[in-house]
Amino acid sequence: MSTQGPDRPDVPDPVTGAPGTAVLVAALIRRGQTLATAESLTAGLLAATIAGVPGASAVLRGGLIVYATDLKHRLAGVGEHTLATEGPVAAATAEQLAVGARTACLADWGVGLTGVAGPDAQNGCPVGTVFLGLSGPGGTEVMRLHLVGDRWTIRMNAVRTAVAELVRRITGSGTDNTAGSGVGNSGGAGPADTG
Repeated sequence: MSTQGPDRPDVPDPVTGAPGTAVLVAALIRRGQTLATAESLTAGLLAATIAGVPGASAVLRGGLIVYATDLKHRLAGVGEHTLATEGPVAAATAEQLAVGARTACLADWGVGLTGVAGPDAQNGCPVGTVFLGLSGPGGTEVMRLHLVGDRWTIRMNAVRTAVAELVRRITGSGTDNTAGSGVGNSGGAGPADTG
């Protein structure tokens, strides 16, 4: 895959092109805060996208790639009971991934991403089902997303949504920024569930 650089300035890097990523990094730098990720379906794309912004080393603590279900427990601390009863693609799993990333990497903010990029449904969850967990100083929230497209498009749109929601939470822009834990909707999502 070609990426933008001195030898190929005309070819954009598809990973670092998520809108708002530079705004996210700048907002974290201004606040002296850090970020960590625990990623399943995106397999490190969120962390790589953030790392593509100059200055990201001041805010990106690290990330956990927890593609396999057992690693969600072993590395990110998702409860075995949660994985057994609700499954790897669930609101509770995303919440615990976010908290686990934040805790394991000693960061101010943690992001958890889990979902189904396709081509087949998983454990009753249709392709495009994504749960995004955000854990920060004001609490933890989870959103259920319904994304469309091929595997790459679903994964990149999950990254774009994570960046946008982080900016919203960190800067207080957009919707209500009250503290607390809960499941919300985003991206045209329907009622949140864990099935």
